[in-house]
Amino acid sequence: MTTPYRTMTTYTFLPDTAICDDCLKELFDPESKRYLYPYIGCPNCGPRYALMKNVPFERQNTTMADWEMCPSCKEEYENPQNRRYHAELNCCPQCGPNYYLFENGQRVEGEEMFRRVAELLNAGETLLVKNNGGYHLVCDAFNGKAVQVMRDKLGRPRKAFAIMVKDLEAAKEIVHLSEKEEEILLSKRRPILLAKSKNEELSSIVAPNNTDIGLMVPYTGLQHLLFHFGAPRYIVMTSANYPGEPTIHKDDQLTGLMEDFQCAALIGEREIERSVDDTVLKVTKLGAVPFRRSRGYNNLLDIALPSSRPILTVGADLKSTITLVKDQKVVMSHHLGDMTKYGTQLKFERTVKDYLAIHGVDLSETIIGYDLHPEYFTTKFAQTLEGCQHVAVQHHKAHLASILAVKNKLSEPVVGIVFDGAGYGEDGEIWGGEIFVGSVQEGFTRRGHLRKASLIGGDAAATFPLQALAGFIGDFDKDLFERLQLPDPFPKALKIKEKNIRTFPTTSVGRLYDAVAALLGFHLDNSFEGEAAIGLEYLASQSQVEEVYTFPWTGEELDYRPLFEEMIQSKLKGQSPSVIARGFHRSLAQAVVDVIQSLCEEYDTNYAVLSGGVFHNSLLVSDIFDLLEGSKIEILYDDEVPLGDNCISLGQAAILSATIIE
Repeated sequence: MTTPYRTMTTYTFLPDTAICDDCLKELFDPESKRYLYPYIGCPNCGPRYALMKNVPFERQNTTMADWEMCPSCKEEYENPQNRRYHAELNCCPQCGPNYYLFENGQRVEGEEMFRRVAELLNAGETLLVKNNGGYHLVCDAFNGKAVQVMRDKLGRPRKAFAIMVKDLEAAKEIVHLSEKEEEILLSKRRPILLAKSKNEELSSIVAPNNTDIGLMVPYTGLQHLLFHFGAPRYIVMTSANYPGEPTIHKDDQLTGLMEDFQCAALIGEREIERSVDDTVLKVTKLGAVPFRRSRGYNNLLDIALPSSRPILTVGADLKSTITLVKDQKVVMSHHLGDMTKYGTQLKFERTVKDYLAIHGVDLSETIIGYDLHPEYFTTKFAQTLEGCQHVAVQHHKAHLASILAVKNKLSEPVVGIVFDGAGYGEDGEIWGGEIFVGSVQEGFTRRGHLRKASLIGGDAAATFPLQALAGFIGDFDKDLFERLQLPDPFPKALKIKEKNIRTFPTTSVGRLYDAVAALLGFHLDNSFEGEAAIGLEYLASQSQVEEVYTFPWTGEELDYRPLFEEMIQSKLKGQSPSVIARGFHRSLAQAVVDVIQSLCEEYDTNYAVLSGGVFHNSLLVSDIFDLLEGSKIEILYDDEVPLGDNCISLGQAAILSATIIE
């Protein structure tokens, strides 16, 4: 694929950042021409990436191209002494664009628009609100009826909703915040921060069975104005999309949601070029770990990956990103979503096309990397691209390599622990509890894993925790099952296993979490990825460590059988589920530490890496660090790249850069 940008060697995507203090002050200054103007901005703040059509970042290459500056704005733009000198998105109420409320076929503007929005939210209504990177669905977070309507309409019965709070003081009333967390909330990135809840009423509404509430503070002039005009101090602000679909960012996409919710829409006239989701962060012993890397992050990473040819890697099918390497520079896309819906696939394909064109990459000269899973959409798509070479990279090795890439330790030998739900193994089996030794440059050797369990019913085991439990204890004494009195689908799963129908071996720690949750009473279906595991962490957080169970490292595998035997006996003796859940976390942490200490000594290294979605569990990570206290072993981590599948494309690129020989 040749493009008119072939000679470009720089990567100039700019991140979308929060409104700056100068603009915020001006927003509420009655003497300013931008008084109460939602699109206020300057060279130091506001959206960039979401509005860019091309590089360089100049007005004609953005969605502001059709909006001509008025004489006053033009003068500011051309005056080197003005703080809006060369502000490419410069505008004001006179030259536009602007916002309007569309309600029941009527258009409301100005201050009356904001008063009406606040009135609707306080009355328990839901609104669609256009922000920098797409539309959000918004309602009063303390209004249980309004939130339940949102759950019913979106098909999200229990998944947590993020909320926006008026300010830092409002945040402190509902969550516990450290100085580090306060700093993150108020940073230019303005992510969704997962913080420990201290308000049970709010948690029960927006984040049931969860230790955390995801919250953010305003990052646009519009959002500040909503609160200024009396919107509730705590509002649900969740991406406007149905599960699996990309966030709506075009005005002509609104009709369906407006009809379903019978709601008004606060519409901005400035178009959005690409939807950009909110970033999600959590502070753990591993640092400020991003769960989703998106709005606010620079796509150009501060690392170099040597390669004589461009490299394009397409990640995995869940939490997808792409990574492009050219002239040793590394560009990693924002979060693109899960490739389960056609709309998300189109978004993915367009992003690949944009990155290749804007960065002047010729596909015929490019090495294409993808996941080993043959049925992934991303894998099949990559194989259709006319690159010079196509290379599959094992999922969990990519997890490990991503962290070593950002730490610039490609040649460093490490012990790597990668725990997640599932990844296609080199033996064709379903991996997810992997232990590696080696380096990116020399390659990783699978040194061990969780003892194999049965994945009964294939992918269905990820939806039904009781089915996962049957896969772990199905070979135990059958009299035990009667004493446990486990409901369907547990007994049905046992019959499927006996007949060996769609039953596969797996080493998944994600399914281990599901199984333990089911043992302790989580008998629902997983309504979203990781629900049972999140519920198990919540249960464990209610107790101190009273029991630790046997979870031995044999030198080749982590044997879960003694762990389950002891947990089952504890349950039958009447021990509290929260105590058992807490003991499970400590036992798994001790098992991880045993592996790390054993293999670090055997392979003469002091470096260990934890990756995979399981390590988003802050309780598990905290226990691991506590148990390693005083040790010479260093856990490598970074606060730029997620531990989940958002990082896979970067890890693929790192492995290809280090191992492909021309």
